[in-house]
Amino acid sequence: MWRYLARRSAIILPTLLVISLLVFLIIELPQGDYISNQIAQLRAIGEEEAIAKLEFLRKEFALDQPFLLRYLIWLGAWPGPSGFDGLLQGNFGWSFEYQQPVWHVVAPTLPLTMLLNGATILFVYLISFPIGVFVATRQYTLADYLFTLLGYLGLATPNFLLALILMYLGNVWFDISVGGLMVPEYIGAPLSIEKAISVALHLITPIIVIGTAGTAAMIRRLRANMLDELGQQYVITARAKGLSERQLIWKYPLRVAINPFIADIGNLMPALVSGSVIVSVVLNLPTVGPVLLSALAAQDQFLAAFVLMFVSALTLLGMLLSDVLLAFVDPRIRLGAEARR
Repeated sequence: MWRYLARRSAIILPTLLVISLLVFLIIELPQGDYISNQIAQLRAIGEEEAIAKLEFLRKEFALDQPFLLRYLIWLGAWPGPSGFDGLLQGNFGWSFEYQQPVWHVVAPTLPLTMLLNGATILFVYLISFPIGVFVATRQYTLADYLFTLLGYLGLATPNFLLALILMYLGNVWFDISVGGLMVPEYIGAPLSIEKAISVALHLITPIIVIGTAGTAAMIRRLRANMLDELGQQYVITARAKGLSERQLIWKYPLRVAINPFIADIGNLMPALVSGSVIVSVVLNLPTVGPVLLSALAAQDQFLAAFVLMFVSALTLLGMLLSDVLLAFVDPRIRLGAEARR
């Protein structure tokens, strides 16, 4: 088991290295950058002093260097101008739009982003697992048709539209605050039980909005896997031997059908992050989504690159978690290499 975990963990660092190159390449694809755009605007109005300051920043952060050299400096594998460090040294760059280090911009948003995505994944699995098993064992019943309809509605409804609907219902019908991280009176206040309760209550709406599509997809996937296993010969044989239906389901087909269900944790993570960008803007949530959106719009390359690297790291951690859980529930996976030898 430990050997299996070591092999899977060792893949993360080289994968992140390849991802960093791809991220930096994608960020550099659009013509120009934040400094170039600002210089063009200032030149149009004749602000020569401000242009000189921007030219200094361009040289300070090696934006006047070739692509490969800029990447190595940003990564921290090559010394930059004025001792500028890179990712490997813990320096994530400078945000030109916010005029402060990237870490100071994103640090307040990371805890809520991880909390929101972790809670959403938990919501997706806690809701989809029992419903998926329930409808698979009751194929073509009223419950199956009802949850199928709800699943299609969940997949078809855009997240931002569902967020707007819930905001309207909360504010107009129930007179409750929907949106934001907490009640305005707790903003800037010290941490307390009341403030924590306010944050927890305000997270309910974004968790439901972001997790709806993932929950619907998971229900459909688990239902399909279960139905495929329930038609296998070993299930028919176990039923013919007199095994109760509950024992049969939990002992045989569910243990096989749950593997793809667990493996989807890695795929679910980037979908949740990308799906939460517009939702965070609509609901006014201080997550990395709005930061990424503004960074891409302004071509703030260091800020956008860090957020994309953070999302990539979350994805790899999610895939590692799914690998660990798969190895735990299915010994064939962790013992596969040893068995072949």
